[in-house]
Amino acid sequence: MPPILEIKNLNKRFGGITAVKDFNLQVKKGQIIGLIGPNGAGKTTLFNLITGFLKPDSGKIIFKEKNITKLKPHKIANMGLTRTFQLIKPLKRMLAIENVAVGYYSDRSKKKRKGKDEIAQRAFDTLNRVGINPPFTFKMAMSLSHGYSRRLDIARALVLEPDVLLLDEPFGGLGVRESNVMAPLIKKLHEEEGLTLIIIEHKMRQLVKLAEKLVVMQFGQKIAEGTCRDVANDPKVCEAYFGKGGNEYVT
Repeated sequence: MPPILEIKNLNKRFGGITAVKDFNLQVKKGQIIGLIGPNGAGKTTLFNLITGFLKPDSGKIIFKEKNITKLKPHKIANMGLTRTFQLIKPLKRMLAIENVAVGYYSDRSKKKRKGKDEIAQRAFDTLNRVGINPPFTFKMAMSLSHGYSRRLDIARALVLEPDVLLLDEPFGGLGVRESNVMAPLIKKLHEEEGLTLIIIEHKMRQLVKLAEKLVVMQFGQKIAEGTCRDVANDPKVCEAYFGKGGNEYVT
């Protein structure tokens, strides 16, 4: 079976800075892949390239055997590849349920919806899938805690019933208690809905609970790929995080 998502020789520069260089990756349907690396490694830029918010200088992005390299973000999302963002941007002056409901007016959802009542019910159900229930369902987005805002961001991405979901630091800014809620939530979405996930995350303790494979970036390049154990013992990864001789810190 061909990969659901394939990235081929992707390159992106901003002036004299190389953000992504010769990046290759194959993602199988149903996988959870963790994307890690130091700050500025190119992880979010890669997400922006995959989802059409940036265009590569060269290379190809293949999704479900179709070349999506030059497509606009809404076209890619309507094909079933959606994302969350590192910086959460809800519609602050709308209710949580309204934030989700607006997504059901997209091209991908129009084919499946019937009317306002059904949209409201679907939005309610989608919030329930990420653990947002009354009274929080009907609260203004701007009044939600950071943990609930993270979940709302995921709910908005789920509206289009994606095949592949890119999560940009879903544990960012969360405390221990909130992180311990988020990890099983992501796992449940993967297991019950068959989502393919790529997760950017710095909190390794949470990521290793979820990812079957890690991909490590540094200076825009992939420097390692493999299981959590293999990556942890890779000298290039140790050097990226700890400097030369960094493998001495790994036990």
